[in-house]
Amino acid sequence: MVRNQSEEGFFYLLGLSNDLQLQILLFIQFLLIYLLTVVANGMIMLAVKSNPSLQNPMYFFLSHLSFLDICYSSVTLPKMLETTIAKHKTISINGCFAQSFFILLSASTEISILSSMAYDRYCAICKPLHYMNIVNIAFIWKLVASSWTIGFFYSLVNTVPLLRLEFCGSNVIQHFSCELPSIISLSCSDTSFNQMLFFMSAGIVGTACFVLTMGSYVHIISTILRISSREGRQKAFSTCSSHLIVVILFYVTGFFRYVRPSSTSSVIWDEIVSIQYSILTPFLNPIIYSLQNKELKASFKKILKW
Repeated sequence: MVRNQSEEGFFYLLGLSNDLQLQILLFIQFLLIYLLTVVANGMIMLAVKSNPSLQNPMYFFLSHLSFLDICYSSVTLPKMLETTIAKHKTISINGCFAQSFFILLSASTEISILSSMAYDRYCAICKPLHYMNIVNIAFIWKLVASSWTIGFFYSLVNTVPLLRLEFCGSNVIQHFSCELPSIISLSCSDTSFNQMLFFMSAGIVGTACFVLTMGSYVHIISTILRISSREGRQKAFSTCSSHLIVVILFYVTGFFRYVRPSSTSSVIWDEIVSIQYSILTPFLNPIIYSLQNKELKASFKKILKW
């Protein structure tokens, strides 16, 4: 139940700046980032779909990650662009809860997909003879379906309890989007249950995905180090180095935003970190994955020529 704010029916999003000239600059900058994010990730999806040589599990997961990156950016950036230049920087209460749901859904599903990609690389490098038997079409679809299922229930478990909260004080969200910590901090109800539920669910999902990812890379690195030829080690490491960079960026920034003590909270730092994992990471992912990937570069050239 929402009081006071429910009578008005909206929250205020503080956004990134109140300076008009800076708002215009930020709008142009983030609009460009959003368009490039959609185009770059769309090109990866098109390249994987159109190139027969890319029809394997690694590129299947990469294509799905690109789809998730488009979804993740589309949850936050359009509303952020609207509130950057709008006179009234508002979002309806139901819209705010819905945005929080889809942010959690996109983020948790992406973490699960990254774990699936790490396991795929583990099987390819550590168990090459059995790779095709382990990572078959049915298995990869099960991993993708499991990732979406985990993400859906994780976001549902954390969003539904918001409906029982009362908001009787300030309705200004000191952020550019409706992330769960920002909403909970506004409530005048006892939010201990919401916080406990969030940390428990985030701990279970995050720890499980982190252990699977890091466990896979421990085996991958130990296997690579046992390869006798230098060229062989470089080739094996190049297939997973891009993924490892993306994982580190996502986990470090997400950990800082959601798991750090509330005493270290800072509006500016929260916004910077949120921009990194919700806006810049989806933008950088296609760049990181395509830098050392000759097959993707060749597919991009074919698409551009066409």
